[in-house]
Amino acid sequence: MGRCRRGLGILLTLLLLVRCGRKIESPERPRETPAPAPRAANVLLVTLDTLRPDALGFVSGNNATPAIDRLAREGFAFPSAVSPVPLTFPSHGALMTGRLPRALGLRDNGQLLPPEPPTLAQRLAARGYATAAFVSGYPLHSAFGLDRGFAHYDDAFDSGEGKGKSDEPERKAGATVAAAKAWLAANRTAKPWFLWVHLYDPHYPYEPPAEFRRPGVRGAYDGEVAYADSAIGDLLRAAEDPGSAPALTVFAGDHGESLGEHGEGTHGFFVYDSTVVVPLVFRFPGRVPVGSSAAPARLVDVVPTILELLGLPAPGPTDGASVAPLFRDPGAAAATQPAYVESYQPWLSYGWSPLRALRADGWKLIDAPRPELYDVRADPGERRNRIADAPDQARRLKLLLRRVEETAAAPARPVADAEALARLRSLGYLGGSNPGAEPPEQGLRDPKDGAAVRELLTQGDERLRRGEAREAAIRFEAALEQDPDNRFALHRSGIALLRLGQLPRALDRLEKAVRLGPDQPEARWALAGALERAGRPAEAVAQWEEVVRLQPRRAEAWANLGSALGRSGKPKEAAAALARAVELSPRDPDLLARLAFAEFGAGNVEGAARRLREEEQARAPGDFRHAGALGILLARLGREGEALPYLRKCRPEEPEFGEARLNLATLEAGAGREPEARRALAEALRASPALRARARDDARLAKLLP
Repeated sequence: MGRCRRGLGILLTLLLLVRCGRKIESPERPRETPAPAPRAANVLLVTLDTLRPDALGFVSGNNATPAIDRLAREGFAFPSAVSPVPLTFPSHGALMTGRLPRALGLRDNGQLLPPEPPTLAQRLAARGYATAAFVSGYPLHSAFGLDRGFAHYDDAFDSGEGKGKSDEPERKAGATVAAAKAWLAANRTAKPWFLWVHLYDPHYPYEPPAEFRRPGVRGAYDGEVAYADSAIGDLLRAAEDPGSAPALTVFAGDHGESLGEHGEGTHGFFVYDSTVVVPLVFRFPGRVPVGSSAAPARLVDVVPTILELLGLPAPGPTDGASVAPLFRDPGAAAATQPAYVESYQPWLSYGWSPLRALRADGWKLIDAPRPELYDVRADPGERRNRIADAPDQARRLKLLLRRVEETAAAPARPVADAEALARLRSLGYLGGSNPGAEPPEQGLRDPKDGAAVRELLTQGDERLRRGEAREAAIRFEAALEQDPDNRFALHRSGIALLRLGQLPRALDRLEKAVRLGPDQPEARWALAGALERAGRPAEAVAQWEEVVRLQPRRAEAWANLGSALGRSGKPKEAAAALARAVELSPRDPDLLARLAFAEFGAGNVEGAARRLREEEQARAPGDFRHAGALGILLARLGREGEALPYLRKCRPEEPEFGEARLNLATLEAGAGREPEARRALAEALRASPALRARARDDARLAKLLP
């Protein structure tokens, strides 16, 4: 009976285990190891700046670009995709988020990406991807925010000659790709990666290596594209790992280049197709078929398409849509959404009307004071304005454009700082001056009517950057005769007049520029400097306060505010402003020195000495220029042993040399080293004879006087 009960108990236990879903293992069979989950696909994104589709072999047949042509041949190509703006940073912001620049508040280079929405890098990093970016042009510097989500963001621009000049505004394709290849070699792990490589070479000025230069009037530009293509070939060979699953490769231009079409030499100002139509290619073996479509896919479609191809959730609110349906039916042009395009450069730079455009079903409307309508299929060069003879098309596109504009637009983002604007100007960008103010609906100049003024301003700015202030001023004067309220002309002519020593006229120009554009940080910066030169530091403080409000991340602006506060008799406030500057740039030795002297002026001797020590550590050996000042402060704090070495190595070119030698003479005399004290005292008196009176009042030094 007991054996029956035990057997019944075992049977019930087995039934319970089965019912609960537990697997019963035989003691003789080893436990099976589950198969590893398939690794997610790697993602390679390559963007080529300032790229016209007709510079590629697979589009025009006129310029051999074998690497990009192979991507198009092995993937699915859109030769006529649309960028939402003809500027590097806003277009990349749209590409990386799926949102239009108007939704991001990005209207120019130099502005800051908003904290939302997430970037593609953030989305993939959250899915376990290793993320890295290698960019080649200053408009994509990490300071502007596109580094979000990238564990490694390489924006170390140099000359491309291996000199590592981090202050250069761009680097050559070969240097960027070499850095990306090194990262790839170090990151071939079980973890999937997302790598973005941006090349800047086709951007003006066009300076290709001699072997890539092409014949003809656009030979230098086409040569830049060919050179970049050769670097892309190197990158693709490094990225194509035969031991891993095929990667998703996406190639895109960010915007085009006018090359003289429509009276524009480069890009950014007008919204004709020469600057907003770009190539776009998706290659994903086994997932994306080989093919092409003439449909105008959009850069805002890139993020939704990549996420769908990876099997990841669609993004939240977006202005883009996946173009994957076109992979299945390339002729389904209706699957693409209307493409919105804008340029605020005319408004930001000159106070003229911004330009907005809507492209749909082969037609394109440019909304300007004198609107334009083009049948871009029959007239790809946009030569014949059909606004008068195709009113139905114009009304239809105007309605579509208004629907886009009815959606909420984000407030314009702030400009990063004045240094950023200066570096962008060195690349030929003239905007970024007035991001906050919205243009009025009517009464602004049509950019088409400003060609002559714009040419004068471009010439004037080029000469000002070359140091030719007089020639620059002449051109700005001529521009102001035609356009008296042109903010750019007022601001830049004010700077030219300052350099020519014409302070009253410069002040008039800069004050007017600030009145017309109160959110112009550059104009306020220049006005603050002019007010200080005029001996009006309190008024300068008000301008610097506005600059730091507009540019809170700009260390030099806080430092200049501190200096102006000090000259206005507010030492504690001056020290606080300079402390903020050092928070933003903690290893800048010049800022540390300025803070040290501000702390001393505020009565904080200990703090001043600490900052000078930090300055010494931040400088290269032998480059510390305030040894005397630090020695004087340490002596005042009673730390004579620490003070002596600094007082001894103070150099004659230091402003504090005489005072430092007097302190040294005092310490040497107190230690009984009379010859050293006598020598130090003699050096002090040669540097500053007025110190003799102080020496006479010190019994130890009085007996050493000659």
